Amino acid sequence: MLSLRHQVALLAIGVVLFLDVLRVFLPSLITLFGRAGSTAPELMGLYAAAWFVLPFLALRLKPRWAVLGGAVALVLARVLLQAGVSQLYVASAGVSAGLVFLYGCARTTTRAAAPVGIIGGVACSVLGHLLLDGVDLVWRPGLLAWAAVLGLCAAFLVLARTAGADPAGDASARAGGDGGLAPAGTWFLVGPVLLLAGMAATGYAKAAVGPSVIGWDALLQVAALVAATVLASRVSHSPAFDAAAAVLLVCFTVLLLLPSSGSTGLGLSGAMVLLWTGPVLAASAQRPAGGRQGVAVLGGGLVFLVATFGYYASYDLDLGIPNQVWPVTVAVVAAVVAVRPGRPRPLGPRVRRRVWPAVAVAAALMVLVAATNWRPPPANRPLGGDTIKLVAYNIRMGFGLDGRLSLDDIAAWAAAQKPDVVLLSEVDRGWLLNGGHDDLARIARGLGMRYYFAPAADNVWGDALLTNLFVRGVHSHRLGGHDYPTGAQAQAIVLGVGPHELGIVNTHLQAPAGQAPEVAAMVRALAAGRDAAEAGPRSRVGNGLMRPVILAGDLNIRPGDPEMRVLERAGLSDPLLALGDPPTSPADAPTERIDHVLISDGLTAVSAEAPRVPFSDHLPVVATLRLTSVDQQG
Repeated sequence: MLSLRHQVALLAIGVVLFLDVLRVFLPSLITLFGRAGSTAPELMGLYAAAWFVLPFLALRLKPRWAVLGGAVALVLARVLLQAGVSQLYVASAGVSAGLVFLYGCARTTTRAAAPVGIIGGVACSVLGHLLLDGVDLVWRPGLLAWAAVLGLCAAFLVLARTAGADPAGDASARAGGDGGLAPAGTWFLVGPVLLLAGMAATGYAKAAVGPSVIGWDALLQVAALVAATVLASRVSHSPAFDAAAAVLLVCFTVLLLLPSSGSTGLGLSGAMVLLWTGPVLAASAQRPAGGRQGVAVLGGGLVFLVATFGYYASYDLDLGIPNQVWPVTVAVVAAVVAVRPGRPRPLGPRVRRRVWPAVAVAAALMVLVAATNWRPPPANRPLGGDTIKLVAYNIRMGFGLDGRLSLDDIAAWAAAQKPDVVLLSEVDRGWLLNGGHDDLARIARGLGMRYYFAPAADNVWGDALLTNLFVRGVHSHRLGGHDYPTGAQAQAIVLGVGPHELGIVNTHLQAPAGQAPEVAAMVRALAAGRDAAEAGPRSRVGNGLMRPVILAGDLNIRPGDPEMRVLERAGLSDPLLALGDPPTSPADAPTERIDHVLISDGLTAVSAEAPRVPFSDHLPVVATLRLTSVDQQG
């Protein structure tokens, strides 16, 4: 029979590799298979489901061959992804391989090893994500990334080979050795725990203004993950403790999903969700054995898939229920499975728990995370001269035409333009569906700029302003839905330009017919001298011009559309018409211009273009504008 530490290490590394593949599979569905909405969602869902159903064929395999075969296939997929080979299909096959491996583990892993192995793998994956500043090894070229991946894969295969050479392991466990196999409920919880932990680790509301000097939210996560891993290997507590842990998991999941102003970046709710997954898994392992562990872990994988797609599909389809219902329901199911009636059984021999080593590990990791994430905030600077360079870019959550994460490429390209202002659309600050990256923090770091985030669909998806000019006011105004599920906002901005002011409206229109009049009202309000908070979509002011205004972003409006006439009546003009009228979408073969930089009186266009860069499915608009009369009353 394999030792307890061997089982824990094998399972934890397998979970790390599985999450690596999953973070590629999910965004590849959107960017490569779905092509950002051009593929029917039903077809995309069927494609994804096929790779979660295929592992049920492993029910015909002996457990030791499922462990070894799944491990070999998972390693092959992970190495090919590092090489950038056939990303969509390799990641898809890797997901199936990971589930087959977990199926084998479910048939051979003891109740003492399963909870700590599962949550330990989640903890290692999240900690690696934090230390790598959200850009995982799979997106990083170079020898160091390759060495780390190959080393991890080699260790995993050595452990899996030993497991495969132990044909009596599962029989010994079934007979009661080391406390017996973990019950089916523990393995069913793998899918729910991956969903909840994945959302909690990155999907919490982040500070709207940054960057911050110290990432307190990351430090909280480190402490929560270490504590969760320790609690997963704990001695049995009272049923009251288990019930309290289950209730707290549900409560903090609810809090995680509540709308936030973004005024704090602590991420306390996310850290608490991570914390309570540990004791919930441990409680489930103490339930009576029985059930079919292999079927349970594959069924939990289906729960992960259905809840993930249900949650994110609600942004584009009206499913008749709030999307927050999906993860909350999953948390409730996890709580019920963990504390269902039955006489608890002890976990049996376990990895010995000591408090002080865990505290020391947590402290060391917190120092390391703080050191790798610390950056001094950029300084404000005045505008030199009377020209301002602006970039407006729909970055498609940071994924390029090849489906690979392009945040560093976007930052490097934008920095080379030497812009004064950068306006971004489709900014993702932690969606699990897109791999859990904070696009804004990474791009701002590459540009050396301050950022101002404006949530649109939820707490972590929206638009952003980046600049080191003096920001005299910035406020995000909610736009009307007009029967379109995805939310939209318009960011009203007032910049200081010497002693004068420049107004900007930064937006990504989802329902242009209804939202164009709303942003037109905001343009008029800013032009008439209203401050950012007062310049809302229902402002009623005259057409006086106290400051020049720019309206920019992915407007989903073509130059000849009726909505453009609405914007023209607000005093805006389209400088790109006289400068080549370059199309911006789709980026690989652009045929239409739906991304704009529109300007009012008081501004003239020195130059404007839509460079052919492959870092999104849109092309950016780069405009150099001259302020001809900033103070219209002077």
